Amino acid sequence: MSLVLDSSMALAWVYSDETTETIRRAFEQLSQNGAWVPLHWHLEVANVLQMGVRRGRHDAAFRDSTLADLAVLPIQTDSETERHAWGKTLQLAESHRLTLYDAAYLELALRRELPLATVDHDLRIAAKAESITLLGA
Repeated sequence: MSLVLDSSMALAWVYSDETTETIRRAFEQLSQNGAWVPLHWHLEVANVLQMGVRRGRHDAAFRDSTLADLAVLPIQTDSETERHAWGKTLQLAESHRLTLYDAAYLELALRRELPLATVDHDLRIAAKAESITLLGA
């Protein structure tokens, strides 16, 4: 079964000091069955990696090779994210006190009836409240 991958999970996999066995298993599942991400996922991941360069956590070569590695994974971008942004996503953000960015992952997991791979604390709480299967952490 496929899953919804949020940026926190992707970055926990990228940074070895944040990777756990649970995160490795989620990425094995992703490699076998693919994942879905909302439209903003690529920007979120690239932004964190760019901020890592700016703050000296890693160099541009690490950023670029990481993005190249992520690009070959079977990750599909959901083309309907924007259609739900001002409706269901906004409602989820409001009811669970999430950013719209995080609520988009929640909305996508609900709509596609897929597990959510995240290590974000608030998003995990919201997913549990919505009875979404969780991977990670």
